Amino acid sequence: MNRKRQIEIWVGVFMAIGFAALFLLAMKISNLGTAYSGELFHVTARFDNIGGLKVKAPVTIAGVEVGRVQEIRYDPDDFRAVVVLGIQDQYLGKIPDDSFAKILTAGLLGEQYIGIDPGGSEDTLKEGSEIGITQSALVLEEVIGQFIFGKSQEGAGTE
Repeated sequence: MNRKRQIEIWVGVFMAIGFAALFLLAMKISNLGTAYSGELFHVTARFDNIGGLKVKAPVTIAGVEVGRVQEIRYDPDDFRAVVVLGIQDQYLGKIPDDSFAKILTAGLLGEQYIGIDPGGSEDTLKEGSEIGITQSALVLEEVIGQFIFGKSQEGAGTE
């Protein structure tokens, strides 16, 4: 009877480790485990198409995470998506205001994030600034459609 009890305890320990590993994996996938606890300053950027960009997506400069997407909304006046970026306050006054924001994809079908390419201006982004130069998300369906349409036009023009 004692041997059976030991086996049950070990099974319980392995089950607890398995549940902890699943929990950590879920936190990693949902980006909740990498929350920045310091102060943020907020910058907006307007995009024609945000693709699959989501709130809490990373904001990077040179591949280094400097913030997260805080809010996404639609502006009915100019028919564009407005994305509010929360950037860590340690970068306040260090990002040129003529920087370029683009929506990128991690891997071929990975999650989307915002990459900022710094400009060369002496003036910097501050709380409430807007990044004026943006590049929308690359939508795979549109690229395939343009490729197919281009090939059909090419074939029709040779006859």
